[in-house]
Amino acid sequence: MELRTLNYFLTVAREENITRAAGLLHVTQPTLSRQLQQLEEELGVKLFRRGQHQIVLTEAGLLLRRRAREMVELAEKTTQELQPSEEVAGKISIGSGDLKSMGFLSQLLADFHRECPLVRFELYSGNSDGIKERIERGILDMGLLLEPVELSRYEILRLPVRERWGLLVPEDSEFGAKKAVTPKDLVGQPMIMPSRELMQKEVLRWLGPYAEQIQVVASGNLPYNQTQLVRRGLGLHLTIELDCTYDGLRMVPLSPSLESSTVLAWKKAERLSTPLAALLSFAQKYINRISDNPI
Repeated sequence: MELRTLNYFLTVAREENITRAAGLLHVTQPTLSRQLQQLEEELGVKLFRRGQHQIVLTEAGLLLRRRAREMVELAEKTTQELQPSEEVAGKISIGSGDLKSMGFLSQLLADFHRECPLVRFELYSGNSDGIKERIERGILDMGLLLEPVELSRYEILRLPVRERWGLLVPEDSEFGAKKAVTPKDLVGQPMIMPSRELMQKEVLRWLGPYAEQIQVVASGNLPYNQTQLVRRGLGLHLTIELDCTYDGLRMVPLSPSLESSTVLAWKKAERLSTPLAALLSFAQKYINRISDNPI
């Protein structure tokens, strides 16, 4: 498969129309149709279902679209990284979950940008497992990950910020008036839990002997969606505290407290792009300075 052919395929998949795609690509319609037919023959699958005025992707086409996007993006990223430059310039792709640590990282990036104004950032939101997968594929340069997470394949910088857990509850519930919540308080309560297995283990450790008496009614990895479940009365949500408020809901502290650390992670034994190497050097000094002069 050639990158040019994949770009043709992605344009047709987006436009759902051969004539319109051919115009955007500045090729003739027969040429584009022939390229797509050759791609289908090469792969041995049908990529499109063709109608009178529209074509739609088959299951195989949907899979190829996802992979083609990744391949084209990786090729563009590689080309950019190989371009010689006297100044630090280029794009750094960073993955992060919804974390308070993102506030620290945002300030770090802003300060770095003042020194290297030709560097731009692309942010991807997801959980630690999804971010690690994209780092492995080369789509992301680095990730802000919530521990615990398997880090044997990564170099890391640990951030001087701790993520604190709490219980998100309706304000008018019996828990809304509590100053703190203990594991025993949650016995028999409907609970909404994090979907990541490692995070579930952290929560279960905190629950201790009461873990088996918890009623789990839902789990997930998108805080906003889980907030909606709490608002509708489905259950109470054990989650990371964020710098935001939710109408009708309250975050109640845990007792004993439960905290998690965060790390910046990137692949070991990888040749770093110039902008990424510059950022990591800056970040190490930045973190050391903060650690030596805590706020």
